[in-house]
Amino acid sequence: MTLSCSHDLFSTRRAGVLLHPTSLPGDWGVMGASARRFIDFLADSGVSIWQTLPIGPTHRDLSPYQSLSAHAGNPEFIDLSELTRTGLLAEHELKQSTPRHQLLSLAAQRFHDNRGPGLDGMDQAGYQRFRKANDYWLGDFCLFCAIREVQASPGWLQWPESLRDRHPDALQEFMDHNSQRLYRIGFEQFLFNHQWQALRRYARDREVLLFGDIPIFVAHDSADVWANRHLFKIDEQGEPTVVAGVPPDYFSSDGQHWGNPLYDWEAMAERGYQWWLERLESQHHLFDLIRIDHFRGLQAYWEIPAETPQPRYGYWVPGPGDHFLEACFSRFPDLPLVAENLGIISNEVEELRKRFRLPGMTVMQFGFDGSPDNPHLLNNHHPRDLVYTGTHDNDTTMGWYQSLDDHTRHYVNDYLGTTGECMPWPVIEAAFRSVCSLAIVPMQDFMGLGTDARFNTPGTVVNNWIWQLDWNLCPEDLSKRIAELVQRHERFPQH
Repeated sequence: MTLSCSHDLFSTRRAGVLLHPTSLPGDWGVMGASARRFIDFLADSGVSIWQTLPIGPTHRDLSPYQSLSAHAGNPEFIDLSELTRTGLLAEHELKQSTPRHQLLSLAAQRFHDNRGPGLDGMDQAGYQRFRKANDYWLGDFCLFCAIREVQASPGWLQWPESLRDRHPDALQEFMDHNSQRLYRIGFEQFLFNHQWQALRRYARDREVLLFGDIPIFVAHDSADVWANRHLFKIDEQGEPTVVAGVPPDYFSSDGQHWGNPLYDWEAMAERGYQWWLERLESQHHLFDLIRIDHFRGLQAYWEIPAETPQPRYGYWVPGPGDHFLEACFSRFPDLPLVAENLGIISNEVEELRKRFRLPGMTVMQFGFDGSPDNPHLLNNHHPRDLVYTGTHDNDTTMGWYQSLDDHTRHYVNDYLGTTGECMPWPVIEAAFRSVCSLAIVPMQDFMGLGTDARFNTPGTVVNNWIWQLDWNLCPEDLSKRIAELVQRHERFPQH
């Protein structure tokens, strides 16, 4: 049995930046000039990893960790201005006040009507290849989204029973009456994939790799649960019997109630974990490196009964562990996985991670509780792991530092050998100095921004996921300063 992730990404020191694509400025979408500008900034800075959050279509709360699909891309990322090159849209149409969804519908109709050769694979043959390669999820996703649009309901539980429970005659009737809508949704996914792959090639040409994120759980209101109810712990009406969350921890003194339905891991195992293997395959097609969020849920997960929704009433349930990961690496021997091992992590979780040689995460902000054994403290880091100044769930490093009590702030200053005047750069420098193979810094930290630039506060539902990058706030010498840091700590991979 092979228990290794044999990938060279962790054999050399690299630097990365954490920035979700929704934070990029762009009037018509981000997967064009806006993302290319950011990649150029990374390349000029000597940064070779761009880490994002999950890139699926979101609900109204905008959380990328509660997506409508485990496979689909967010059509809001599509850069409509790029479609002027292919003739699917005209420049003057972008300057009018036409809603975005109408412009996408117009582009879809023109693409459907033009059956000749297209530019850069944007033709019917390319579209059919895309549909065939993704038929294991695309059809259900298009149908789910189309019904969701027509029903205009808060979730699939509120649909008519025949659609909620996927009666074949009802689904066929719906498809017969909504063929254009279904085509447009499929075209959006084709367009997303086309622009993302072009962006990935652009990044690779500049020696920048893309680092993605897989939430361990999926949203209840998603195509995945609607189309695969037999794989989740839900009742005959589609209601979850238990839901996911976490007990009280660093982020929340009361624990967290995520509300995601939990997997029926026995049903998953009986099918050889095929649903999960397909999920990994679709993400591996998009990214060079993949993080599994809440990795500890594979060893044991916090199960909260639906009838007692307070997180403190939950309990630990054994996860699929070795059996699941063996299936993953049997299918994908060189799968470049990273384990998110933050929060309440038992020895059993770490033993599972280490058996499969999966890199884990350390966070500089977590290292200063005064314990010499704290795994996040700089001198306790390990070479194959990743080090972050902070994550998308943390305050910015400047905001964190300013919120510390006097005793902890003096400890941070003493440990890092600073007076604190140049924060957050002493923390960034320490992360780059770490023995961890990959050092990642949120863009807000490189810009020296405070709490106002925080991206997410766990346990809250407002003012999250909305921070936007303003290039005007970046110091003119920022790229040069980062490049000097990369060189000083030998984090530019040599070829």
